[in-house]
Amino acid sequence: MIDVEFNKVTKYYKGKLAVQDFSLNISHGERIVILGHSGCGKTTVLRLLAGFIAPDTGSIQIGSAVAASDGKNFIEPEDRNIAMVFQDLALWPHLTVKGNLEFGLKAKGIKRQQRQERIEEILKLIKLEDLIHARVAELSGGQQQRVALARALVLNPKVLIMDEPLSSLDIELNKRLRQEIIRLQQQTGFSLLYVTHNLEEAFDMASYIVVMKDGRIRHKGEVKEVREYYNEILNVSST
Repeated sequence: MIDVEFNKVTKYYKGKLAVQDFSLNISHGERIVILGHSGCGKTTVLRLLAGFIAPDTGSIQIGSAVAASDGKNFIEPEDRNIAMVFQDLALWPHLTVKGNLEFGLKAKGIKRQQRQERIEEILKLIKLEDLIHARVAELSGGQQQRVALARALVLNPKVLIMDEPLSSLDIELNKRLRQEIIRLQQQTGFSLLYVTHNLEEAFDMASYIVVMKDGRIRHKGEVKEVREYYNEILNVSST
């Protein structure tokens, strides 16, 4: 089952090309990593899928519905059943863990008892249940990362998109949280679209990798194939 389909999507910012002819299918339960350096267009792809911007040409389909096409959004961000974890996390530091998780549920009109049950369920899954009443400002960097992930998952999204969420962490914590994200994805079954510039992170996280440069897809495939592609580039550049 296809959760998301990009069909020849192109996007310009102030006359400058950001993404060109981007086509990609995301199957249900798949972990796709978009790999590339800063400015390659990978974050633009996430923003297009989230509905923050619309493609100038091409279309984006979510499930059986066309979400955006040729300059127009037909499905608003809040109606796409997609959650996003931002690079800067975008948490409210003055609120408690519960307050941060509850915000999106309130916006969707979920009743109080249901909100409480859902928050407790997610915090137990992510192993933060003891911190439900802690203020975010009091938490460590790793704990804040997990709160951001819990805030996204509490909405039970079909697709989770993550924009370099682990880039500010030290190597060991980065590795631990990668495995945590994979565990949660396997347990809950959401599809994952993950952006990074880190080769090791991409190879560890992905079931399928898309390599971008200058707004275009340069290579895509399963991890083994993309690893061989990069090894070939490194061998050529070293000779």
